[in-house]
Amino acid sequence: MSRINLEKSDWSPRSASERIQMALKMHGALTSAQLGMRLGTTGEAARQQLLKMAEDGLVTDERRTAGRGRPAVYWHLTEKGQAQFPDTHAALTVDILRSISEVLGEDALERIIKAREATTQALYEKAMAGCEDLGARVEKLAELRNAEGYMASAERDEAGGLRLIENHCPICAAATFCQGFCRAEQAVFKAVLGDDVSVERVEHIVAGGRRCTYVIREATQ
Repeated sequence: MSRINLEKSDWSPRSASERIQMALKMHGALTSAQLGMRLGTTGEAARQQLLKMAEDGLVTDERRTAGRGRPAVYWHLTEKGQAQFPDTHAALTVDILRSISEVLGEDALERIIKAREATTQALYEKAMAGCEDLGARVEKLAELRNAEGYMASAERDEAGGLRLIENHCPICAAATFCQGFCRAEQAVFKAVLGDDVSVERVEHIVAGGRRCTYVIREATQ
């Protein structure tokens, strides 16, 4: 089975399997009925496709009990299913980072991360020039990150704060090798969103989370 290609920002899943993988990636574990509703088909049709995908090792099921009645069956992506969403040039990137660290030292690697941080911050600040409030800046940030392959979106939470959600990390291998990349990204978010804004990461892919989620609030809240 071919890997899902996220290189083009206008890409959309076409096969039933790809559509299910995308739904589970974006929304987490779902029942076949929930998937059927999202895909515009029946729950049974979704279940049959899920069973085929389970045979290929892409998804697995989990039974959840909520009160009386039969447990509900939820489906989620396996490691193999997650791997269909590519970590861009993962092996080569890690090899290069390891070589820099071993040959030039940790300070050189840190300088590279700092340079990337500065370049990214400058690009984001330019793109946000017309954003007048925090909500608009977070929306623009999600748009920028989505274009970079992070499958990002922005939403408001129940407390009135904003959330930046990234369902995929295209540099996961690099970030796992050196979490300075994660620190730098969070610092960029803080810098471009404003000094009076707090940016708290509450879910982290590198730490085993399904996605990266940042809670964003103005300091006065």
